[in-house]
Amino acid sequence: MPSTLLAFLGACTLIAASPGPSTVLIIKQSLRSRRSGFLTVLGNETGVFVWGVVAAFGLTALLAASEVAYDVMRVVGAVVLVWFGVQALRQAHRMKKGGDGADGTDGRETREKSGWASYRAGLLLNLANPKAAVFALSFLPQFVPRGAPQLPAMVGLAVLWAVYEVGYYGLYVWFVGRMKAVLSRAGVRRRLEQVSGGVLVILGVRMALES
Repeated sequence: MPSTLLAFLGACTLIAASPGPSTVLIIKQSLRSRRSGFLTVLGNETGVFVWGVVAAFGLTALLAASEVAYDVMRVVGAVVLVWFGVQALRQAHRMKKGGDGADGTDGRETREKSGWASYRAGLLLNLANPKAAVFALSFLPQFVPRGAPQLPAMVGLAVLWAVYEVGYYGLYVWFVGRMKAVLSRAGVRRRLEQVSGGVLVILGVRMALES
């Protein structure tokens, strides 16, 4: 069992370290604040857990087997990526015109809305990615110990996967926060918004064109 868990955590590390839309979005949101970045991580990992549970019940096998269902999710995921990318590019454009995109309010209601938007962004991006669903289906069963009941074991692994990635991506949020003095400069932040927005648009277009 310990060797299985070590192998599982090693695989989780490789998955998290692979650059992808979630990484780009987490870094982008962390540029706003550590709170936004961490809530984006929580939203993303909620999606990881949901796909893990769905895989445990075998429902993602339907997605993997149905070309139509997979294509629909792929197009939806592409639209979501492009939408996030365009939002980032618009933010960069607003900053270039002489503002940071903020409206000057800093009340509790504004922070709550911002926090929910960050969590929702991470969750939506993950749930709209059909590759995440199919990957959970192919990834988790490999680490179920022999003789263990598959459903509770896969749910437990999904929990461990999500919690582990919260810690892993939390390091990204922490690092961006430590670099805040540099990254908060208007020119630097605008450029980072442009880069992250462009990357998200490219990833969305590539997902849409995949067969």
